[in-house]
Amino acid sequence: MDKLKTVLLFTLVGGLIGNVVATFTNRSYQVWNNTTPLATETKCNLPQVVHDVTTELIHAQALGAGIGALVFLVLGIVFVQARAKKQRATPPAPPAAPTPTAG
Repeated sequence: MDKLKTVLLFTLVGGLIGNVVATFTNRSYQVWNNTTPLATETKCNLPQVVHDVTTELIHAQALGAGIGALVFLVLGIVFVQARAKKQRATPPAPPAAPTPTAG
């Protein structure tokens, strides 16, 4: 059960990190994608543009969270396996010798 908790924690942290990375990287992409390089005046349907930009941001966040969760899932499994292998490699300590009792 401890291994499952560790892998789940890695997955959740990876999803959160992926979401944050996608949020910050998508901001610059959205600015670049929604500017008109040659037009001096842009006439558009602003509610539609807001809807499209918000939809693209949510899709990017979901994609980033999924990728981050998948990457950290693999890292969590590798971490758990390495820790288990390390614990198996170290031999247990021998039991302490009994002390003579005065009688």
